[in-house]
Amino acid sequence: MEFLTNLINGISLGSVYAIIALGYTMVYGIAKMLNFAHGDVIMVGGYIAFMTLFYLGMNPLICVLIAICGCTLLGILIERVAYKPLRQSPSLTVLITAIGVSYLLQNLALLIWGSNPKVFPSIAAGLPSLQLFDGQLNISAETLITIGASVIIMVVLGLFTAKTKMGKAMRACSEDPGAARLMGINVDTTISTTFAIGSGLAAVAGVLLCSSYPTLMPTTGAMPGIKAFTAAVFGGIGSIPGAVLGGVLLGIIEIFAKAYIGTQLADAVVFAVLIIVLLIKPSGLLGKYVPEKV
Repeated sequence: MEFLTNLINGISLGSVYAIIALGYTMVYGIAKMLNFAHGDVIMVGGYIAFMTLFYLGMNPLICVLIAICGCTLLGILIERVAYKPLRQSPSLTVLITAIGVSYLLQNLALLIWGSNPKVFPSIAAGLPSLQLFDGQLNISAETLITIGASVIIMVVLGLFTAKTKMGKAMRACSEDPGAARLMGINVDTTISTTFAIGSGLAAVAGVLLCSSYPTLMPTTGAMPGIKAFTAAVFGGIGSIPGAVLGGVLLGIIEIFAKAYIGTQLADAVVFAVLIIVLLIKPSGLLGKYVPEKV
């Protein structure tokens, strides 16, 4: 039963990484940039949900929707102010700007909410857990919600990019922004929409993460953001199924490393596995090698 418990906990944690990784992989797939402020958008989403849930006592679903709206607007603002003026700049310039935005969000959160950790209330309070094998295996409501949300989001995003006009525009911009612009696609609007979707997903991930691990502080999103980026690279950055697969595998590896190797070495094991995978398959598990145009 211990093995099954660890496996389910790993899938749950990996589902959170997968949702965060989807934001990374969408932005990179369309705009070809790494938004390292994405992890701090998770933290902002957590704080918005905390304020509405703890202080205003709203329904958890409404709190999540408010957090999604807030983070979506924040993502659009970050893209317009920090990234859009650098659209034609070298990638290193954009990367440094992303790191600067990350520290800006952390320090703003520090000024607004303080440095003391907040105890995040569960969004699944009062919901029954799932008992299996005569009560020997207990799956919490938070775990079920987290795994279900990850599956639903992956399916909806897959249908969105495959079936909708905006989704097709995103795929066209990912393949060749110049050709997409010649075909009448508004590349700037497409990139802004991608940032909005990714930031909305970050809000969902922030609420689920803080509900399962109920400590919220200005640096809450930093390490999960890095691990989710690792998951996106692990699965094949730019691939939606790859981001989900990478996130789930990363979560399982982390939980089993903590259980059977040691908490202090768990992160080292995670990144060691990443290095081994990239040495064998540099494009990731489901990624495709794309030759660079010169």
